[in-house]
Amino acid sequence: MVNSPSLRTPARLLVVEDEKNVGATLVERLIREGFEVTLATTVEAAKLEISRRKFDLALLDIGLPDGSGFDVAVYLKSLSRGTAMIFLSAYGDPEHRVQGLELGAEDYVVKPFHFKELVLRIDNGLKRAKYIQAGSDTVQLGRALIHFSKYEAIIEGKPQELTHREVALLRFLVERKNAVVSRDEILDQVWSENEFPTSRTIDNFIMRLRRFIELDPEKPEIIRSVRGVGYQLVLPDSHGETSGVPPGNPDKETSS
Repeated sequence: MVNSPSLRTPARLLVVEDEKNVGATLVERLIREGFEVTLATTVEAAKLEISRRKFDLALLDIGLPDGSGFDVAVYLKSLSRGTAMIFLSAYGDPEHRVQGLELGAEDYVVKPFHFKELVLRIDNGLKRAKYIQAGSDTVQLGRALIHFSKYEAIIEGKPQELTHREVALLRFLVERKNAVVSRDEILDQVWSENEFPTSRTIDNFIMRLRRFIELDPEKPEIIRSVRGVGYQLVLPDSHGETSGVPPGNPDKETSS
């Protein structure tokens, strides 16, 4: 592990890459950018490094000699440390991308990549991870108790996993509770400028969150649609009263 001479307060990165030349070059360039970097070339080496220290973000290759980067991602998630993850892989097919994102990765970058773009994606991933960890760690939303740092929702005593993106979206809505937020605001705060989600992408995330939170996802009381604008997360005040637009059937709302 090498510390950067940069004036930047270094984030701690774990690079998991089995091609030695690729890994060494990537580590050297990331150090020049001001990061504190540790390199692991196998799944077991990565787990050993993770057991020794907490990392802010992990860059994970998929094809490794003793397994895959997916194995490292599962191990990281099991520790509930809030480490952000970005997959770096030559596999660019939708199946691998979806699997990586379902495991909670902030991003999926296909090799070969432009280094400056990777740095921007790392910075954006770190910003989202810090945003997730800020503020209160738990909140009761409808039928679910949300544990932000553990990336889980407790429903009827049973934990359900949440992805980094789902937690970031929930955190943003909670911070803006009872306020109507537009889809553009959500895109600015939860997605990076290098990503290109559509309004439908946001709607799909909202639908999934409603299945965790709402007693009846078809008639949401907590995350409400505001026609032509976006969404509103409604929480009761200290007197148990709520404010906001009337609840409605989300299927009848129109996208902006």
